[in-house]
Parts: sequence; structure tokens; C-alpha cells
Amino acid sequence: MHLSQLKDGGVICRQGETARLVPGFASTYDLAKSSIEAGMSIAACIAGRGEGEMVDLGQLAATGKLDCPVRHPDAAHMFLTGTGLTHTGSASARDSMHAYTAGMSDSMKMFRMGLEGGKPNAGETGVQPEWFYKGTGVNAVAPGEPLVSPSFALDGGEEPEIAGFYLIGKDGTPFRLGFSIANEFSDHVTEKINYLYLAHSKLRPASFGPELLVGPLPAHVEGTSRILRGGKVIWEKPFLSGEDNMSHTIANLEYHHFKYDLFRQPGDLHVHMFGTATLSFADGIRAEEGDVFEVQAGAFGLPLTNPLARAGAGNPDVTML
Repeated sequence: MHLSQLKDGGVICRQGETARLVPGFASTYDLAKSSIEAGMSIAACIAGRGEGEMVDLGQLAATGKLDCPVRHPDAAHMFLTGTGLTHTGSASARDSMHAYTAGMSDSMKMFRMGLEGGKPNAGETGVQPEWFYKGTGVNAVAPGEPLVSPSFALDGGEEPEIAGFYLIGKDGTPFRLGFSIANEFSDHVTEKINYLYLAHSKLRPASFGPELLVGPLPAHVEGTSRILRGGKVIWEKPFLSGEDNMSHTIANLEYHHFKYDLFRQPGDLHVHMFGTATLSFADGIRAEEGDVFEVQAGAFGLPLTNPLARAGAGNPDVTML
């Protein structure tokens, strides 16, 4: 089952090739909230509503009608976060950005920690991963809309990832709604200057969807990330995800995010990205304004596309009251 959300309000459920509106819900957030309160799964909640009107999901995507698959009605209560160095193919790209003249880089040390302790036995706590913050729902960009690189940025590059969506229940329990593909847009030139600039490099928009996969994440995910310039592909590379290709379990990454009380506040929505192994930047590609990023993985339905844009100058000065 896959869910999508319309910008103008409304939830779409796709099962196989058939996509229908879900009666009675203006947003996926409301659907998830209702499911939690009723103590039933999202699938059961949808089934209880009966069949809605059939829609052409591909046409809705092509005409820019689809939003991120889940949004919070108050952007300040939607948190975008992620973990890095979680995939077995991610170490070489990151290590090349942070290598030292002697010894092992901190990136490689963190990666090896994940290999050794990121998949704990049942009942055990695994090693904590690298963690980063991307902002609130203000930075959540709908499919098809531009990923805007700020005027002070040194680079704007894609990171194809899987994102998990979580709604916090009234008692502080995180409920996983499902997974989508994501473009965790970052500034890799800034990050390369010094690893301690990682936090700055991640404060950028990100895009999700268009569809939310309801249910467990497949153990093996195959996808393709590409960049188009003037309608022609200038870079393309496959990427792998899912626990078979990761140094951490999803459960371990979830534990180390939600162990903080801050992230278990009732009603909050969390979108957590699980890392990547593929970057065009690692292959020497510099994306330009107008380029289009495309991330596709069959398990997640429609591809995620976003053009690159750059913001004009004009950062506001601080004013003393």
C-alpha cells in the first residue's frame, strides 16, 4: 500500500495500479492521528472508510498536485533529521572528503563502529550513529518543486535516501507511518572544508515522496539517482539501501533518535533519513542551477524529481530592540 497527499487537501491510497481518494481525510497526518487514536493500523483505518473516487496518480504528479506524503499542520512541529555513514558503500565517498594525512579519518572510524556494533542482537543496544539536523517542516519541499540553495552556499548536491515518517502519540510513543524516497540535499563543498562544518552543510531543504510505502522497509532496495541538464542525463548511478546494504538496523537508528525525550512530544511529526551510499559530488559532478535531480526506486512508486535553484542575496541583519 502506498499513500500520497494532495497539496489542496486529500489523501490518495494506491494498491497495485489502482489509486483512490481516501474518504473523510484532508491529510495523511489526520489519517495517521485517527489510526493511532482508534488503535488500528493505517490499512484498517482506510478499509473502514470504503472505496473513494479513482484518480490518475501519474497525472497528478506530472501537474504538480502532489505534496510531501505527510506534513504537520504546523511546520514548527515537523522535524527533519538523519543519520550518516550507515550504508556499507558510504565510507569511501565520505572518507575521501575528510581524509587526514596520517591515520584514520573520523568518518572511517564512525563507519567501522557501525559495522562492528550497528546491528545488535535482540534486547541489546547498538552503537549510536552519526546524527544530523536539517530543520523543521519549513525545509520540507514537495515533489517537483525547486530545492533552493541559499546565497551563501558553496554547493548544492543530491543525496538519494530512504526516509521514515513517525507521528508521536499522546503517551509519547513514536508510531512509524511508513517510508518514502528522499533527496537529502546538502552542501558538500562546505562539508569538505572541515568535518565540523557538517552541521552547516545539512541546514538545507529536502524533498520526499511522492508516495509513502506503508509497511516494513524491504531488506534490499535498488534505486537510481540521476541528474538531468537541459533534458539530458549528465550523471546516473544506481544506489542500494535496506538493511541488507546497511551497517545499522532500522531499529537501532530509530532507538538512538527517539531515546531523547525532546523527540517524543505528543503530536510531533518526525521525518528521519537513513543515509546514502551514492553521491554525484564524489564523482566530481557539480550541479548547476536548472539541473533536475531524479531519485527512483521501484518499491516506492513514482520517482522524486526536483530542479535546483539558487536564492538571491539578502540575509537579514540582526536588529536590537
